[in-house]
Amino acid sequence: MQRWNGWGDENIYLELPTRALRMMHDLIGKGQGRPDYPREKFIKRMPESRLNSHPLISLDPKLRLDHAHGQSFPDWIGLRGGKLRRFPDGVALPTTAAEIQELLKFAIDNNAVVIPYGGGTSVVGHLEVPETRRPVLSLSLERFNRLTDLDSNSRLATFESGIRGPQLEYQLNSRGFILGHYPQSFEYSSLGGWVVTRSSGQQSRHYGRIEQLFAGGEVLTPRGALKLPPFPASAAGPDLRQILLGSEGKMGVLTKVVVKIVALPEKDDVYGVFFPSWERAFHAVQSIAGTDITFSMMRLSNPAETMTNLALSGKGRQRALLIRYLRLRGISEKTACMCLVGFTGSRRLTAAARRAAFSIIRRHNGICVGKPMGNAWKRNRFQSAYLRNTLWDLGYAADTLETAITWDKVTPAMKAIEKSLHDALKPDNQRIHVFSHLSHVYPSGSSIYTTFLFRLAATPSETLEVWKRLKQSASQTITAAGGTISHQHGVGTDHKKYMTAEKGAIGIQTLEQMFNYLDPKKQMNPGKLLP
Repeated sequence: MQRWNGWGDENIYLELPTRALRMMHDLIGKGQGRPDYPREKFIKRMPESRLNSHPLISLDPKLRLDHAHGQSFPDWIGLRGGKLRRFPDGVALPTTAAEIQELLKFAIDNNAVVIPYGGGTSVVGHLEVPETRRPVLSLSLERFNRLTDLDSNSRLATFESGIRGPQLEYQLNSRGFILGHYPQSFEYSSLGGWVVTRSSGQQSRHYGRIEQLFAGGEVLTPRGALKLPPFPASAAGPDLRQILLGSEGKMGVLTKVVVKIVALPEKDDVYGVFFPSWERAFHAVQSIAGTDITFSMMRLSNPAETMTNLALSGKGRQRALLIRYLRLRGISEKTACMCLVGFTGSRRLTAAARRAAFSIIRRHNGICVGKPMGNAWKRNRFQSAYLRNTLWDLGYAADTLETAITWDKVTPAMKAIEKSLHDALKPDNQRIHVFSHLSHVYPSGSSIYTTFLFRLAATPSETLEVWKRLKQSASQTITAAGGTISHQHGVGTDHKKYMTAEKGAIGIQTLEQMFNYLDPKKQMNPGKLLP
């Protein structure tokens, strides 16, 4: 059962190791947990639905509450602190494209707003219910989740858009294939959600980002069906598939998704590496990224994140042995940078890639500690999100932000982002714990993924104001540094005011005109993406 006011399965709870809790106390002070707002109170104060009745639409209050939010920080404040004020007037769970078409016609006839709902994992406000006098329909694709075709010769698979990550990979793996798209939200996010937010998976260097995996599909718009054939290549004008990618539900409802698949790999190994300093680590990763070495991932943590990861490991003896070994090899735990390096594919190619990559790593004084660290990461890579629940219960707020930027700007941008977060809380004499890693590397640059933790304030409203200050400070720093406002999370409501800086006025107007044509009454997920 999915937790109604937090992340993931309600039966999973991650304990924070004593060492990590002590570190939090030392770095930012002792947190104080706050009572959660009861679900029953939300149900009691939920307003009457403004929708006319329809056999495909449920007005159940619990269902309306569950579809009133995603996983953004304001969503959490709304749920945990009882500040959530707007709810969809009804929730539809269609099982066929014909039912989705019928629901869109109903929405048009009743001047209703439609919010397409995939897995509910958005962390930037894609699912926020707008303040509007029009009725709001949450169109959940949870039951629209089948594999409808697999062409093994063309290496194409066609799915209904609501299928979630584990279901999708089970269907493919049982037939000898894999998509290989693993965002942090993999267990709960949907294929359609990945497409319309331009998602990136943890091993995207090998399998590709979603825009490389997306081959075609079909979108039901208020104007009618928009079909996107899965051509291997085409010079017939601009590629409409690229317009759909990142459109965040504003074009219509993505129903059919055709993706490129590959055979299951012979090898999928991840190795742990430690460097003596950020400078050494950075130059090693940059050098490897600029070659034709066929690695599947490189994930480089800065010293603050390395320290945090070691504190979270929870295995005291193993941690002590590791630190002792690193010291013997000339690496101090205060400056050490942990890196995960993955190799995926055939035995022959992965062996060659591993030799080439580790040759560069050794030249930069990197020390390989083998596969145990990589195996542990693979086992737990979708579990770290559960720590957000644990930290909240202990009185700490946790959130993340990310960007992508060219290599010459990576280190200055990372330092500026972290400094902006520290500076934002200085007027209140509050402390914050901030750390970063490079999660996806490219020949021309890298993403920067930053996590920040701070203590919950006395009231939910005060905590939200602190977060807004932190988010604004970091976002302005990202824009000023020349980075994209989002590498993988999308835009939603949290990032939309920074879109003009990235797209320019003409770019924004172009998108507006296109969306207005497909959705003349502005019914599709209004208030998102565009400023």
